[in-house]
Amino acid sequence: MQTISQQQAIDDTPIEGAERTRFWRDARFMGMECLTATFITHEFAPHAHETFSIGAIEAGSQISKIKGERSQAGPGDFYLINPDEIHDGHPGGSGYRYRMVYPSADLLVNIIEDVTGRAFKGTPSFSKRVLQDPELALSFHQAHRTLELAGGTLEAEEKMFSVLAAMFEKHGSTIITPIETREQSAVHRARDFLTKNFAEDIGLEELARVAGLSRAHLIRAFRKEFHITPHAFLTDKRVRAAKTLLRHGWSAVDAAYQCGFADQAHFSRHFKARTGVTPGAFRAG
Repeated sequence: MQTISQQQAIDDTPIEGAERTRFWRDARFMGMECLTATFITHEFAPHAHETFSIGAIEAGSQISKIKGERSQAGPGDFYLINPDEIHDGHPGGSGYRYRMVYPSADLLVNIIEDVTGRAFKGTPSFSKRVLQDPELALSFHQAHRTLELAGGTLEAEEKMFSVLAAMFEKHGSTIITPIETREQSAVHRARDFLTKNFAEDIGLEELARVAGLSRAHLIRAFRKEFHITPHAFLTDKRVRAAKTLLRHGWSAVDAAYQCGFADQAHFSRHFKARTGVTPGAFRAG
């Protein structure tokens, strides 16, 4: 048997056929969202999730920027992205096939407490966003496929439970956040204003006035702090709010209107650019 390097695996594995996605939620893991996809040309716009974003490449490669740091991932590599961390992604070479899960912080804490047998104090997090762990990646692929194929309940729960526990044990850390100690800086005031008023038609001058900065200074400082422009942050916040409505059965048309999008086409374009699937597919999952 010939042994090949990680880079050879990235370069030599062709991705053929059309782009395809499958999205679903698994009630056994607190409604955890799951995605398996093949992307050849699709590019993710900068976005973030309320949940963790955990996944691994099966074939090909993806180039991404996470919190401003660019990396390339291929077979054997893991994505361990914390909630609210801005990231994007586009195909490297001929594209990639990957599997993702989006566990909530509550789910991860539940698993950690079950494994350790004691209360978890603090916030779970991962210090590395992209890392190589071929053995764990293989276990993750197997667990994910078991969920996708609707395998036996015990088998599915055991595999995914074990792999999520192993991920945190090997690569996780704890953040202890003091209560009410975050600095109320200008860009945080602007971000909080966007978060609270995302459905409104907010102008740059109004946002700069909230922050107490000039318009140009606000754009520069916001991008430096959050790795995204104010407008891109607002669009992502609208998409995230729309996801919540779609989960609760709202139509795509009503969700788009409620969250401040100009029209249905505008909503669909930005939604797929950040999730990889259409609003209809997300709602049906």
